[in-house]
Amino acid sequence: MGAKEVESTGITPVQQIIVSSSGALLTSLFVTPLDVVKIRLQAQNKPLYKENVLRSKPGNCFVYCNGLMDHLCFCDNGNSKVWYKAPSRFQGTLDAFIQIIRKEGIKSLWSGLPPTLVMAVPATVVYFTSYDRLRDFLMYKLENYANVAPLLAGAIARLGAVTLISPLELIRTKMQSRQLSYSELHQCIHNAVAKNGWLSLWRGWGPTVLRDVPFSAMYWYNYEQGKKWLCKRSGTAETTFAINFTSGAVSGSIAAIVTLPFDVVKTRRQIELGELEALNKVTTKKSSSTWIMMNRIIVENGFTGLFTGLMPRLIKVAPACAIMISTYEFGKSFFYKLNAEQLKPVKLVP
Repeated sequence: MGAKEVESTGITPVQQIIVSSSGALLTSLFVTPLDVVKIRLQAQNKPLYKENVLRSKPGNCFVYCNGLMDHLCFCDNGNSKVWYKAPSRFQGTLDAFIQIIRKEGIKSLWSGLPPTLVMAVPATVVYFTSYDRLRDFLMYKLENYANVAPLLAGAIARLGAVTLISPLELIRTKMQSRQLSYSELHQCIHNAVAKNGWLSLWRGWGPTVLRDVPFSAMYWYNYEQGKKWLCKRSGTAETTFAINFTSGAVSGSIAAIVTLPFDVVKTRRQIELGELEALNKVTTKKSSSTWIMMNRIIVENGFTGLFTGLMPRLIKVAPACAIMISTYEFGKSFFYKLNAEQLKPVKLVP
Protein backbone atom coordinates (compact mmCIF):
# COMPACT_ATOMS: atom_id res chain seq x y z
CA MET A 1 0.00 0.00 0.00
CA GLY A 2 1.62 3.26 -1.13
CA ALA A 3 1.55 6.67 0.49
CA LYS A 4 -0.40 8.25 -2.38
CA GLU A 5 -3.19 5.72 -2.03
CA VAL A 6 -4.05 6.90 1.49
CA GLU A 7 -2.92 10.51 1.21
CA SER A 8 -6.30 12.30 0.88
CA THR A 9 -8.63 10.49 3.28
CA GLY A 10 -6.21 8.38 5.32
CA ILE A 11 -7.76 5.05 4.25
CA THR A 12 -8.09 3.18 0.98
CA PRO A 13 -11.36 2.66 -0.97
CA VAL A 14 -11.27 -1.04 -0.06
CA GLN A 15 -11.03 -0.16 3.62
CA GLN A 16 -13.94 2.26 3.23
CA ILE A 17 -16.00 -0.55 1.71
CA ILE A 18 -15.15 -2.80 4.68
CA VAL A 19 -16.16 -0.26 7.33
CA SER A 20 -19.36 0.84 5.56
CA SER A 21 -20.41 -2.79 5.04
CA SER A 22 -19.74 -3.52 8.71
CA GLY A 23 -21.85 -0.53 9.69
CA ALA A 24 -24.75 -1.67 7.50
CA LEU A 25 -24.56 -5.18 8.98
CA LEU A 26 -24.55 -3.97 12.60
CA THR A 27 -27.35 -1.47 11.98
CA SER A 28 -29.52 -4.15 10.40
CA LEU A 29 -28.84 -6.58 13.24
CA PHE A 30 -29.84 -4.04 15.91
CA VAL A 31 -32.83 -2.38 14.24
CA THR A 32 -34.49 -5.24 12.30
CA PRO A 33 -36.28 -6.72 15.38
CA LEU A 34 -38.02 -3.37 15.99
CA ASP A 35 -39.65 -3.43 12.59
CA VAL A 36 -40.51 -7.12 12.69
CA VAL A 37 -42.49 -6.42 15.86
CA LYS A 38 -44.02 -3.29 14.32
CA ILE A 39 -45.32 -5.27 11.34
CA ARG A 40 -46.87 -7.90 13.64
CA LEU A 41 -48.65 -5.18 15.65
CA GLN A 42 -49.84 -3.47 12.45
CA ALA A 43 -51.19 -6.73 11.04
CA GLN A 44 -53.42 -7.43 14.04
CA ASN A 45 -54.86 -3.91 14.23
CA LYS A 46 -56.18 -3.11 10.75
CA PRO A 47 -55.29 -3.47 7.06
CA LEU A 48 -53.57 -0.47 5.53
CA TYR A 49 -55.55 -0.70 2.29
CA LYS A 50 -59.32 -1.18 1.98
CA GLU A 51 -60.29 -4.71 0.93
CA ASN A 52 -63.63 -3.52 -0.45
CA VAL A 53 -61.68 -1.46 -2.98
CA LEU A 54 -59.49 -4.35 -4.07
CA ARG A 55 -62.44 -6.79 -4.37
CA SER A 56 -60.12 -9.77 -4.12
CA LYS A 57 -58.58 -12.18 -1.63
CA PRO A 58 -57.86 -10.64 1.77
CA GLY A 59 -54.32 -9.51 2.40
CA ASN A 60 -52.34 -6.72 3.97
CA CYS A 61 -49.38 -4.75 2.72
CA PHE A 62 -46.95 -3.13 5.13
CA VAL A 63 -43.78 -1.12 4.75
CA TYR A 64 -40.74 -2.52 6.53
CA CYS A 65 -37.87 -0.08 7.15
CA ASN A 66 -34.92 -0.76 9.41
CA GLY A 67 -33.36 2.67 8.99
CA LEU A 68 -31.30 1.62 5.98
CA MET A 69 -33.75 0.24 3.43
CA ASP A 70 -37.50 0.12 2.76
CA HIS A 71 -39.24 -3.16 1.93
CA LEU A 72 -42.85 -4.06 1.17
CA CYS A 73 -44.28 -6.83 3.34
CA PHE A 74 -47.12 -8.78 1.70
CA CYS A 75 -49.32 -10.85 4.00
CA ASP A 76 -51.91 -13.01 2.22
CA ASN A 77 -54.45 -14.33 4.74
CA GLY A 78 -52.19 -13.16 7.54
CA ASN A 79 -49.06 -14.95 6.37
CA SER A 80 -45.86 -14.11 4.56
CA LYS A 81 -42.94 -16.43 3.85
CA VAL A 82 -40.31 -13.82 4.58
CA TRP A 83 -41.50 -11.04 6.85
CA TYR A 84 -44.51 -12.31 8.74
CA LYS A 85 -45.31 -15.92 9.64
CA ALA A 86 -48.56 -16.26 11.58
CA PRO A 87 -51.26 -14.03 13.10
CA SER A 88 -51.17 -13.59 16.87
CA ARG A 89 -52.72 -11.29 19.43
CA PHE A 90 -50.26 -9.07 21.25
CA GLN A 91 -50.93 -6.72 24.14
CA GLY A 92 -48.09 -4.40 23.24
CA THR A 93 -44.50 -4.16 22.05
CA LEU A 94 -42.93 -6.03 24.97
CA ASP A 95 -45.59 -8.75 24.80
CA ALA A 96 -44.93 -9.10 21.07
CA PHE A 97 -41.21 -9.61 21.67
CA ILE A 98 -41.88 -12.25 24.34
CA GLN A 99 -44.51 -14.19 22.33
CA ILE A 100 -42.46 -14.21 19.11
CA ILE A 101 -39.39 -15.54 20.95
CA ARG A 102 -41.42 -18.20 22.83
CA LYS A 103 -43.46 -19.48 19.88
CA GLU A 104 -41.09 -19.02 16.92
CA GLY A 105 -37.62 -18.72 18.39
CA ILE A 106 -35.38 -15.71 18.74
CA LYS A 107 -34.25 -15.93 15.09
CA SER A 108 -37.71 -14.84 13.98
CA LEU A 109 -36.90 -11.34 15.19
CA TRP A 110 -34.49 -11.12 12.26
CA SER A 111 -36.95 -12.32 9.61
CA GLY A 112 -36.13 -10.75 6.27
CA LEU A 113 -32.55 -9.86 7.18
CA PRO A 114 -30.93 -11.48 4.08
CA PRO A 115 -32.92 -9.45 1.50
CA THR A 116 -32.25 -6.34 3.59
CA LEU A 117 -28.50 -6.91 3.46
CA VAL A 118 -28.54 -7.70 -0.28
CA MET A 119 -29.87 -4.21 -0.93
CA ALA A 120 -28.52 -2.26 2.05
CA VAL A 121 -24.84 -3.21 1.82
CA PRO A 122 -24.18 -2.06 -1.78
CA ALA A 123 -26.32 1.07 -1.29
CA THR A 124 -24.49 1.96 1.93
CA VAL A 125 -21.06 1.33 0.39
CA VAL A 126 -21.81 3.62 -2.57
CA TYR A 127 -23.39 6.26 -0.35
CA PHE A 128 -20.76 6.55 2.40
CA THR A 129 -17.74 6.15 0.14
CA SER A 130 -19.09 8.79 -2.26
CA TYR A 131 -19.87 11.16 0.59
CA ASP A 132 -16.35 11.06 2.04
CA ARG A 133 -14.69 11.63 -1.33
CA LEU A 134 -17.11 14.40 -2.34
CA ARG A 135 -16.83 16.16 1.03
CA ASP A 136 -13.04 16.29 0.86
CA PHE A 137 -13.15 17.49 -2.75
CA LEU A 138 -15.73 20.21 -2.04
CA MET A 139 -13.93 21.39 1.10
CA TYR A 140 -10.82 21.88 -1.05
CA LYS A 141 -12.72 23.65 -3.83
CA LEU A 142 -14.98 25.72 -1.55
CA GLU A 143 -12.30 26.79 0.87
CA ASN A 144 -14.18 29.92 1.99
CA TYR A 145 -17.48 28.00 2.33
CA ALA A 146 -16.20 24.74 3.79
CA ASN A 147 -19.23 24.39 6.11
CA VAL A 148 -21.47 23.90 3.06
CA ALA A 149 -19.42 20.96 1.78
CA PRO A 150 -21.11 18.27 3.97
CA LEU A 151 -24.56 19.47 2.90
CA LEU A 152 -23.75 19.36 -0.83
CA ALA A 153 -21.77 16.12 -0.57
CA GLY A 154 -24.57 14.39 1.37
CA ALA A 155 -27.20 15.44 -1.18
CA ILE A 156 -25.13 14.41 -4.23
CA ALA A 157 -24.02 11.11 -2.68
CA ARG A 158 -27.60 10.14 -1.79
CA LEU A 159 -28.86 11.15 -5.24
CA GLY A 160 -26.26 8.90 -6.84
CA ALA A 161 -26.99 5.97 -4.52
CA VAL A 162 -30.78 6.21 -5.01
CA THR A 163 -30.37 6.40 -8.80
CA LEU A 164 -28.03 3.42 -8.89
CA ILE A 165 -30.08 1.19 -6.57
CA SER A 166 -33.57 2.13 -7.83
CA PRO A 167 -33.78 -0.54 -10.60
CA LEU A 168 -32.61 -3.24 -8.15
CA GLU A 169 -35.26 -2.11 -5.66
CA LEU A 170 -37.95 -2.39 -8.34
CA ILE A 171 -36.79 -5.89 -9.29
CA ARG A 172 -36.76 -6.98 -5.65
CA THR A 173 -40.26 -5.62 -5.09
CA LYS A 174 -41.63 -7.52 -8.09
CA MET A 175 -40.02 -10.78 -6.96
CA GLN A 176 -41.37 -10.33 -3.44
CA SER A 177 -44.91 -9.42 -4.50
CA ARG A 178 -45.54 -12.10 -7.13
CA GLN A 179 -43.08 -14.86 -6.14
CA LEU A 180 -41.63 -14.77 -9.67
CA SER A 181 -39.01 -17.18 -10.93
CA TYR A 182 -35.90 -15.67 -12.53
CA SER A 183 -37.14 -16.50 -16.05
CA GLU A 184 -40.53 -14.91 -15.29
CA LEU A 185 -38.77 -11.90 -13.78
CA HIS A 186 -36.63 -11.49 -16.91
CA GLN A 187 -39.73 -11.63 -19.08
CA CYS A 188 -41.54 -9.15 -16.83
CA ILE A 189 -38.69 -6.64 -17.01
CA HIS A 190 -38.30 -7.17 -20.77
CA ASN A 191 -42.01 -6.45 -21.34
CA ALA A 192 -41.91 -3.38 -19.11
CA VAL A 193 -38.88 -1.95 -20.93
CA ALA A 194 -40.36 -2.75 -24.35
CA LYS A 195 -43.65 -1.04 -23.45
CA ASN A 196 -42.51 1.93 -21.35
CA GLY A 197 -38.79 2.26 -22.06
CA TRP A 198 -35.75 1.96 -19.81
CA LEU A 199 -36.94 4.80 -17.59
CA SER A 200 -39.69 2.51 -16.29
CA LEU A 201 -37.00 0.76 -14.21
CA TRP A 202 -36.71 3.95 -12.17
CA ARG A 203 -40.39 4.09 -11.23
CA GLY A 204 -40.80 5.64 -7.79
CA TRP A 205 -37.45 7.43 -8.07
CA GLY A 206 -39.01 10.88 -7.62
CA PRO A 207 -40.68 10.40 -4.20
CA THR A 208 -37.59 8.58 -2.93
CA VAL A 209 -35.33 11.46 -3.98
CA LEU A 210 -37.66 14.04 -2.40
CA ARG A 211 -37.37 12.23 0.92
CA ASP A 212 -33.81 10.91 0.95
CA VAL A 213 -31.82 13.76 -0.63
CA PRO A 214 -33.01 16.50 1.80
CA PHE A 215 -32.62 13.99 4.65
CA SER A 216 -28.99 13.32 3.72
CA ALA A 217 -28.16 17.00 3.18
CA MET A 218 -29.51 17.97 6.60
CA TYR A 219 -28.11 14.87 8.29
CA TRP A 220 -24.51 15.36 7.19
CA TYR A 221 -24.51 19.12 7.77
CA ASN A 222 -25.89 18.77 11.31
CA TYR A 223 -23.65 15.78 12.00
CA GLU A 224 -20.43 17.61 11.09
CA GLN A 225 -21.51 20.74 12.99
CA GLY A 226 -22.59 18.63 15.98
CA LYS A 227 -19.23 16.89 16.11
CA LYS A 228 -17.39 20.21 16.17
CA TRP A 229 -19.65 21.60 18.90
CA LEU A 230 -19.35 18.51 21.11
CA CYS A 231 -15.57 18.40 20.69
CA LYS A 232 -15.37 22.04 21.70
CA ARG A 233 -17.62 21.48 24.72
CA SER A 234 -15.66 18.43 25.87
CA GLY A 235 -12.28 20.01 25.17
CA THR A 236 -11.05 17.16 22.98
CA ALA A 237 -9.17 17.58 19.72
CA GLU A 238 -10.40 14.30 18.23
CA THR A 239 -13.91 12.86 18.08
CA THR A 240 -14.74 9.88 20.28
CA PHE A 241 -17.20 7.02 19.80
CA ALA A 242 -19.65 8.76 22.16
CA ILE A 243 -19.43 12.05 20.22
CA ASN A 244 -20.02 10.30 16.89
CA PHE A 245 -22.91 8.28 18.33
CA THR A 246 -24.61 11.33 19.86
CA SER A 247 -24.11 13.50 16.77
CA GLY A 248 -25.50 10.75 14.54
CA ALA A 249 -28.58 10.23 16.69
CA VAL A 250 -29.41 13.94 17.02
CA SER A 251 -28.78 14.84 13.37
CA GLY A 252 -30.73 11.78 12.21
CA SER A 253 -33.67 12.76 14.41
CA ILE A 254 -33.75 16.32 13.09
CA ALA A 255 -33.63 15.18 9.48
CA ALA A 256 -36.30 12.53 10.13
CA ILE A 257 -38.72 15.09 11.58
CA VAL A 258 -38.28 17.60 8.74
CA THR A 259 -38.62 15.02 5.95
CA LEU A 260 -41.44 13.00 7.56
CA PRO A 261 -44.19 14.38 5.23
CA PHE A 262 -42.31 13.01 2.21
CA ASP A 263 -41.89 9.68 4.01
CA VAL A 264 -45.66 9.52 4.70
CA VAL A 265 -46.39 10.16 1.01
CA LYS A 266 -43.84 7.57 -0.15
CA THR A 267 -45.16 4.97 2.32
CA ARG A 268 -48.79 5.45 1.23
CA ARG A 269 -47.82 5.18 -2.45
CA GLN A 270 -45.72 2.06 -1.82
CA ILE A 271 -48.57 0.38 0.01
CA GLU A 272 -51.24 1.16 -2.59
CA LEU A 273 -49.07 0.14 -5.53
CA GLY A 274 -47.80 -2.87 -3.61
CA GLU A 275 -51.32 -4.18 -3.00
CA LEU A 276 -52.12 -3.88 -6.69
CA GLU A 277 -48.87 -5.63 -7.63
CA ALA A 278 -49.52 -8.45 -5.16
CA LEU A 279 -53.03 -9.03 -6.51
CA ASN A 280 -51.97 -8.70 -10.17
CA LYS A 281 -54.21 -5.67 -10.60
CA VAL A 282 -53.32 -3.52 -13.60
CA THR A 283 -54.29 0.13 -13.48
CA THR A 284 -53.97 2.70 -16.23
CA LYS A 285 -54.50 5.57 -13.81
CA LYS A 286 -51.36 7.57 -13.20
CA SER A 287 -50.25 7.87 -9.60
CA SER A 288 -50.81 11.28 -8.06
CA SER A 289 -47.88 13.64 -7.75
CA THR A 290 -46.26 14.09 -4.36
CA TRP A 291 -47.85 17.51 -3.89
CA ILE A 292 -51.34 16.31 -4.87
CA MET A 293 -51.07 13.39 -2.45
CA MET A 294 -49.89 15.72 0.31
CA ASN A 295 -52.92 17.93 -0.27
CA ARG A 296 -55.17 14.85 -0.16
CA ILE A 297 -53.67 13.77 3.17
CA ILE A 298 -54.23 17.26 4.63
CA VAL A 299 -57.87 17.26 3.45
CA GLU A 300 -58.52 13.78 4.87
CA ASN A 301 -56.50 13.90 8.10
CA GLY A 302 -55.51 17.51 8.65
CA PHE A 303 -51.99 18.94 8.63
CA THR A 304 -50.95 16.54 11.39
CA GLY A 305 -51.61 13.68 8.95
CA LEU A 306 -48.32 14.56 7.23
CA PHE A 307 -46.53 13.71 10.48
CA THR A 308 -48.20 10.36 11.12
CA GLY A 309 -45.84 7.83 12.69
CA LEU A 310 -43.38 10.42 14.01
CA MET A 311 -42.41 8.49 17.14
CA PRO A 312 -41.97 5.08 15.42
CA ARG A 313 -39.81 6.77 12.77
CA LEU A 314 -37.64 8.45 15.39
CA ILE A 315 -37.33 5.22 17.40
CA LYS A 316 -35.88 3.54 14.29
CA VAL A 317 -33.97 6.34 12.58
CA ALA A 318 -32.15 7.75 15.62
CA PRO A 319 -30.45 4.48 16.70
CA ALA A 320 -29.92 3.42 13.07
CA CYS A 321 -28.08 6.65 12.25
CA ALA A 322 -26.14 6.54 15.51
CA ILE A 323 -25.02 2.92 15.09
CA MET A 324 -24.17 3.32 11.41
CA ILE A 325 -22.10 6.49 11.69
CA SER A 326 -20.30 5.58 14.92
CA THR A 327 -19.35 2.18 13.50
CA TYR A 328 -18.22 3.79 10.26
CA GLU A 329 -16.12 6.44 12.02
CA PHE A 330 -14.62 3.88 14.41
CA GLY A 331 -13.63 1.68 11.46
CA LYS A 332 -12.09 4.62 9.61
CA SER A 333 -10.12 5.62 12.69
CA PHE A 334 -8.85 2.05 13.10
CA PHE A 335 -7.63 1.81 9.50
CA TYR A 336 -6.21 5.34 9.59
CA LYS A 337 -4.00 4.46 12.57
CA LEU A 338 -3.08 1.11 11.00
CA ASN A 339 -2.02 2.79 7.76
CA ALA A 340 -0.06 5.46 9.64
CA GLU A 341 1.88 2.77 11.50
CA GLN A 342 2.69 0.93 8.27
CA LEU A 343 3.90 4.10 6.57
CA LYS A 344 6.33 4.96 9.39
CA PRO A 345 9.99 4.64 8.34
CA VAL A 346 11.73 1.63 9.85
CA LYS A 347 14.67 2.52 12.08
CA LEU A 348 17.70 0.33 11.50
CA VAL A 349 19.59 -0.65 14.62
CA PRO A 350 23.33 -0.57 14.03
